[in-house]
Amino acid sequence: MMESPRALAIPARRGRAQPPGGGSPEIETGELIVDARLLHAWYGSSHVLHGVDLAIARGETVGLLGRNGMGKSTLIRTLLGHVTQRDGHISLFGQDASRAKPHEVARMGVAYVPEGRGIFPNLSVRENLLMAARPGRDGRNEWSYDRVLHTFPRLRERIGNLGAQLSGGEQQMLSIGRALMTHPELIILDEATEGLAPLIVLEIWRVIEEIRTSGIATLIVDRDYRKVLARSDRAIVLQKGLAVLQGTADEVATSGQLPGYLGI
Repeated sequence: MMESPRALAIPARRGRAQPPGGGSPEIETGELIVDARLLHAWYGSSHVLHGVDLAIARGETVGLLGRNGMGKSTLIRTLLGHVTQRDGHISLFGQDASRAKPHEVARMGVAYVPEGRGIFPNLSVRENLLMAARPGRDGRNEWSYDRVLHTFPRLRERIGNLGAQLSGGEQQMLSIGRALMTHPELIILDEATEGLAPLIVLEIWRVIEEIRTSGIATLIVDRDYRKVLARSDRAIVLQKGLAVLQGTADEVATSGQLPGYLGI
């Protein structure tokens, strides 16, 4: 495991490289979905990210941890192109996306489940799902409309209801289902269980595990750090816009530094 002011160590651009912490599988650079280096981000005069690196390999799950206000959502929004005051290099699927706009990032194969869900309240469940449906980068179509409804039986029961008529948990299911219908190579989940009832939380984590086993790369932010680490291959901890702890999920989970960084 490594402790440094840099985020997940980026494998060399050529050949094979060992990720931080040792003992975990090597990453082929050709497998990288995200290769972001020296990311800085600002909101006005507020400098939020301070030279963060992030790598996510195909099919890998990475947990992003830290207390509120440490830069987690800003890092995600910077990768997605939502933060316009940004600097550094972002490569997605081997293409330079440093100045890409959010819709361009989405078309590359990155799906986003935002904190707050972001569904269309005046569209039905069916319309929310179908308006997002498209084949994946290689024409894949395994997350069909029927499969999403099978994964979320509650949505089938509410198929004609407007988004505004759904409970918070149902809206979150709809947000995840809509993201899956874009057949992404990478799905980013930002506080997917925030404010939900315990039974719904269990259902969301079940689906997250299904997404992981299906081979979709995942970046997870959630307050339940134990569940995040249990479902991640690697993890990164942010503090004040710096990556202060990183490594395999097991190494981060057993670090004596983790409680201090998370305030637990």
